[in-house]
Amino acid sequence: MAKRFWLMKSEPYVYSIDDLARDGRTGWNGVRNYMARNFMREMAAGDRVFFYHSSVDPAGVAGIMEVARAAYPDPTQFDKKGEYFEPRATVEKPVWFHVDVRFIEKLPRLVTMDELKRDAALRRMMLFTHSRLSVQPVLREHWDRILSLSRPWLLS
Repeated sequence: MAKRFWLMKSEPYVYSIDDLARDGRTGWNGVRNYMARNFMREMAAGDRVFFYHSSVDPAGVAGIMEVARAAYPDPTQFDKKGEYFEPRATVEKPVWFHVDVRFIEKLPRLVTMDELKRDAALRRMMLFTHSRLSVQPVLREHWDRILSLSRPWLLS
């Protein structure tokens, strides 16, 4: 199966690219949107993911991670005292899923949301049509363009 590309958002004050660099690997849990959950269920080990810092000024693509483990039940849904508890979920019929991700690199520079919006080549990105969605696919052409924006020396 061909490698796919994704974008996943996190507020850097909750979990940042630097936190992932320190940890090396983490479970991407706590996602409580059905479309985002369904996208995570499509992910395969080896897929590449942009780490996007959201709800901060400036927001933008901060790094790259890789799906280290395909979707499996998010354990936070079973924690009755946790903020992500899901009363409908059972071990036999989980409602929410997550993936494990592994740190690949911090980009040489943050590619800000303003830069992304100004770039005509990125106009069709889901990031602009579903701006609140925390997990979303990225077309290969958009992936390559964002990488080139983060490494301007590749453009010359």
